[in-house]
Parts: sequence; structure tokens; C-alpha cells
Amino acid sequence: MNFKFTDEQMMIRDIAEAFLAQTSTSAAVRQAMSTELGYDLQLWRRICDEMCWQGMHIPEAYGGLGLGYVELVATLEQMGRYLCCSPFYASVCLAANALLVAGTEDQKLTYLPQIAVGKTATLAYTGESGGWDSNSVKVTYQKQGDSYRLNGSYRFVPDGHSAEILVLAARDQDTQGDEGISLFVVPANTPGIRREWLPTMDQTRRQGQLQLDDLVLNSDAVMGDVGQSWAQLEQILDLGRIAVAAEQLGGSQQCLDSTVAYISERVQFGRSIASYQSVKHKCADMMVKVEASRSAVYYAACVGDQFFNQTSDAVGLAEAASIAKAYSSEGFFHNAGVGIQLHGGVGITSEYDIQLYFKRAKSTETFLGAADYHRERLATLLLDTQVAL
Repeated sequence: MNFKFTDEQMMIRDIAEAFLAQTSTSAAVRQAMSTELGYDLQLWRRICDEMCWQGMHIPEAYGGLGLGYVELVATLEQMGRYLCCSPFYASVCLAANALLVAGTEDQKLTYLPQIAVGKTATLAYTGESGGWDSNSVKVTYQKQGDSYRLNGSYRFVPDGHSAEILVLAARDQDTQGDEGISLFVVPANTPGIRREWLPTMDQTRRQGQLQLDDLVLNSDAVMGDVGQSWAQLEQILDLGRIAVAAEQLGGSQQCLDSTVAYISERVQFGRSIASYQSVKHKCADMMVKVEASRSAVYYAACVGDQFFNQTSDAVGLAEAASIAKAYSSEGFFHNAGVGIQLHGGVGITSEYDIQLYFKRAKSTETFLGAADYHRERLATLLLDTQVAL
């Protein structure tokens, strides 16, 4: 695949960088971190009304801009670089993708235009175990005539305490593994749903926990075929993994840039510490991590485009997503850790932003599967393919 940005894609990336450099400053991020909501409503309205990012890859028929996944990933890279605090990831990269992949036409016509104008949404599927495979779906449902009764709890739901639309994964109570999983889409204020903020180490992105107590849903809330939704959910998660990897790439690049800026100013023994060979080697290693992640992320973005255009199968999406997530998770955490080391003792203090990137790196490393999870998944995919051949 010979990837190169088009002029339009470079313009989108540059505009995103300029906008976020002005609006997602260190002070703005820290102010958003101090609130339970986790983001500035005024900034979110500007993102929706001025930038229209929330509708970027939603088709024009549903009120979006109809752009591709590469444009979305280029924007997410800059959002990760500036630690933008917003419900963008949950709304666009999880919920909107869920509707595009698994929603009925009526559900798309109902909910996608709402997301395209700025209504917030998210996807909930894993339980207290914090796993990311099909066995992590613990919420159960019972079919009662034309309705479904859901019970159970979700954790680690991005913006789960504040989203206005929820996509819920649940399984038939008599099933396990890949079998019996269904997806439902509902307004968050539906009776039977209790939500609260779940404080975590990374304060730049809020997570929530949900409790379903006899939540009764009609059949029009079901997405796709009842009990047959794991394959679609896995595709939704893979698209979400590519999006997380893009944010990690941006954060990794910023760790490198801010560290180089700091060591160029820091003087020890009469010379800048950036002039020491051992320090240069560490910075060179950081750059290698960034560029390896960049290649994996934009390859995966192209596969995401092909997936939506129906020119790539689900196996190709899974492989690309796991490669991108594995490289970006390790690269971001490595660069944030080395950045703190090169900052010295002050690196972990609240005065410097590098510690915020370190926390985001650890949080996103484990979210949707850490590097070891994805390497094992890749091995399984490749071995299964060879056996089939």
C-alpha cells in the first residue's frame, strides 16, 4: 500500500493542529480534569459547530460530511497530541461506528443525525473483569414476547456517566463465548439504567459504570440479528482500536517534542543535556517508536476506509487494528516513560505535562487490549489463516 496524504487530508490535519494548539492548552486540559463531566461544554460546541468533526465520517445521507477513516485518524492524532478532553472518541469512534456497522436503517436515520449535530453517545460492553474478548460481555437479556429484559453492570465505559445515547452489548443468559450476543441502542435516560462516574488514573478522559436493573427494551432497539452480533461488535471494537492507536501516536509524538524542547534548555555541567550522546540515543529510540506507530496507524486507517467501502474483509481489519494497537500502545508508554526520565525528578510532578501523557499512555495501553493481547490475537489470526490454506 503506497500511502500519501492528499492536499485535502493535509489541510484537515493542519487545521486540527492549529485549532487544538489554541483551544486544548495545558491550562484548558487541567481545568476540564477538575470537573466531573470531564470536558468543557463550550469547547465541545465549538468542535461540533465550527469544526464539524463529530460528523466527519458519517455519510451525508445521515447528516455527516461523508469523509473517510484516514481523515478521522489524522484528526484523532492531533487530539491525542494535545490531550483534547471531549466526548469525541466515545461518540464518534465507538457509538457512531456501532450504528454504521450494526444499526438498522431506522436506527441510523434516528441516531446518526443526532450525533452529527453534537449529541453525545458511547458503547458499553465489558464488565468488572476488564477483559476485551467475547467472554467479557456479562450483561444478560431475557426475551419476553417482543421485548427484552436486560440486567447486569458495565465498567470502563468512556463518558458512560454523561453520554446521551447508549449502545449496549448483552448476551442471552444461557450462552457463553461468541454465542448469544446482541447489541441494543437506547437513549441514556431510559428507565432501568443507573450511571455514575468511575474515577481512574487518567483524568483527561472520563469513564463511567452502568447498572441495568430490569431494563425493558422493545424489538426496535435491537441492532442486527438477535444473538448473532459478536462478529459485528468485534469489527466495531477494531475500528475503535485504530482510533485509540491514532491518539496514542499523537501523544507519543508530543512526548518526544516536549522532551526535546526541555533537554535543549536544561543545562548541566555547563552544557545542554541534549548534547550528551546517551541522551541523543534515547531521543532517537523515541523517534523510532513514533515512526513505527505512524506506519501501522495509517495503514490501519486505510484498511478502515476499505472496510467501510466494502473492499476489505473483516480479517484484514482485525489484523491491521491489532498491529496498530500493539505498536502504538508500547510506543506511547515507552516515550512517556523515557520523557519523564529525561525530565528528571520534576517530570512526575504536576507542574509538567509529561506526567499527564504518562497516565494517558497507561490508560490507553490497557483499553481494548494491551500489546500482549493483540500479539496473541495476531498469532491466532495468522495461524488460523495458514491452517485454512
